[in-house]
Amino acid sequence: MNSKTDNLITVLDVGSSKSCVLVAELLDGVLRYRGHGVVASRGMRRGVISELGPAAEAIDSAALTAEKSAKAPIESTVVGIGGPHVRGMNSQGGISMGSRMKEITREDVRSAIDRARSVGLAPDREVLHLLPQQFILDDQGGIHDPVGMVGNRLEVCLHLSTCSGSAAQSVVTCANRAKLEVADTVFEGIAAAEAVLSADERELGVCVADIGASSTELVVFFEGSVAHTAVLPIGGDHFTNDLAVGLHVSVEEAEQLKRMYGNCVVTSVPQLNEVEIGGNLASGGQPARMVRQRFLAEILEPRARELLTMLRDNLRAGGVLEAMGAGCVFTGGGALLAGMLDNAESLLRVPARIGYPVPLSRMPPELARPEFSVAIGMLLYTHRTQVRKASEEQGLAQKLKSIFAGSF
Repeated sequence: MNSKTDNLITVLDVGSSKSCVLVAELLDGVLRYRGHGVVASRGMRRGVISELGPAAEAIDSAALTAEKSAKAPIESTVVGIGGPHVRGMNSQGGISMGSRMKEITREDVRSAIDRARSVGLAPDREVLHLLPQQFILDDQGGIHDPVGMVGNRLEVCLHLSTCSGSAAQSVVTCANRAKLEVADTVFEGIAAAEAVLSADERELGVCVADIGASSTELVVFFEGSVAHTAVLPIGGDHFTNDLAVGLHVSVEEAEQLKRMYGNCVVTSVPQLNEVEIGGNLASGGQPARMVRQRFLAEILEPRARELLTMLRDNLRAGGVLEAMGAGCVFTGGGALLAGMLDNAESLLRVPARIGYPVPLSRMPPELARPEFSVAIGMLLYTHRTQVRKASEEQGLAQKLKSIFAGSF
């Protein structure tokens, strides 16, 4: 990697509706937008890659557009992983220091995490993230970083985010076919949370629901740490398909009607409102006709309530339904459907808002929308990870330096 590109961070978000490559540069510790490319996804089905060839072509097209926009070659990328195959679980484990108290080192922390992660996983499962929730030192909990403390036994409560190895490898293979080296993988739900949450929300307890085209990724934070992750098999395309079937129109027209006139609260739509549908006879469509706008809402509201009921039941099963002091944040393209927040507040009994991603410096306004929360969040997550890693390496170097100096 040459000096002109070593300060670039590139991320790839392969969704069911779009493939997005976003490039940012790091200047004086600040991320600045550099370029992006977005194309319609191909070869995707229900949130996973079903055909490698078309999917790789879409990624390659998005990467070429991003390269032209950024005016720099793209060599490696961080890839988002999502879909119904992603699952989360909590685990706990620890290590004993012996009979005498000992100062906790970074190596001790790693050993405790390794002990906590040693749970039985199916052969086809891979660990996406190991996320410490808290450390417990001699029965004293609530510790976020025990390095330098003194004790006899160190335990860690850990959240593991896992995925299907074959599904993740398909994304990596498509990126490789598009001449992109995959540097890391990130769960899309965690990436979205990175872009839309404040520090206070993470402390108070909050659920992020990223409503994509084929699925909805969930992440719950409590006391600053990830407490729960899951994926629900319902997304924006399900709403569109319901309209297409109910109105006897094409999927393309149903999507347009959903965006322009859709609402998932029937009573909020005036009874006399009508919309025109059909009329595209040249492509074999139906003659134009008028339908009540409320009819659209009568189709969309049951699907919204199904999604939100599934969300509520998932949070209850995960033991985090009562931990959302800051409410629920909806992001992704599906979050923009009118009436979604009203249904959410009614069913979940907590405040709800739409999560817009934090804008990068010089970023075009069209990217500051919920459907780009995952891509922008991956940039922020990667940057934060690099900073933390550099800080740990610098600390280790300083420690070795002091040991070396003290030997003379």
